[in-house]
Amino acid sequence: MKILALETSAKAVSAAVSENGRILAAGYQDTGLTHSRTLMPIVEHILKNTDMKLADMDAIAVAVGPGSFTGIRIGVAAAKGLAFSVDKPAVGVSTLAAMARNVAFADGLVVCAMDARRNQVYNANFAAESGVLTRLTPDRAISLANLAEEVRNAPLPITLVGDGAHLAYAYFTEQGLPCRLAPPHLIMENAMSVALEAEELAAQGKLVSAQALEAFYLRPPQADPLKKKPAPIK
Repeated sequence: MKILALETSAKAVSAAVSENGRILAAGYQDTGLTHSRTLMPIVEHILKNTDMKLADMDAIAVAVGPGSFTGIRIGVAAAKGLAFSVDKPAVGVSTLAAMARNVAFADGLVVCAMDARRNQVYNANFAAESGVLTRLTPDRAISLANLAEEVRNAPLPITLVGDGAHLAYAYFTEQGLPCRLAPPHLIMENAMSVALEAEELAAQGKLVSAQALEAFYLRPPQADPLKKKPAPIK
């Protein structure tokens, strides 16, 4: 199965093509230019360099959030348009589930963090063992204080990943909580992980039509209620 994947949910923008668990090509840019300007040239470049056409894809995947409202909107709109233009299905991927794949090799607790402002992060936690990820929490917005309290007694090494990883690392270390950052080349969101996550979702029958593809925004009412403390991970 060939998948074209898009990732626009944070400051960087990327696209990738995968086939049956293998990344065939990828493009990544983090230069501050708008996603509306950079995404499609990246897509065109990787398709041209792999001598493939959009119609050769079996599905179009995109990170649907959480993340930047504008970035997600651009990515989802692009994925819908691309899928519709060649009558292919689409698959929406959790930005956080995809980024966890960056460090699936790091046995322990994977804490995905994206800067949500006001000392909060968009977060999901995963247990990683021998390259296999097990989700421990839903995608959510949570304060750094509540997140630190939740993972404080976790019996596993903590690896932080995502564009909010440095923010979480600074807070955790200030609180005396041992943790480590993902390697620099793996810390940010990228379309390669979106593609691999999409392949798994496709195998589970979770493809949708272009029309049915939707963004996932964590709005304030859905976000972590800061008055409510989460249960610790044991």
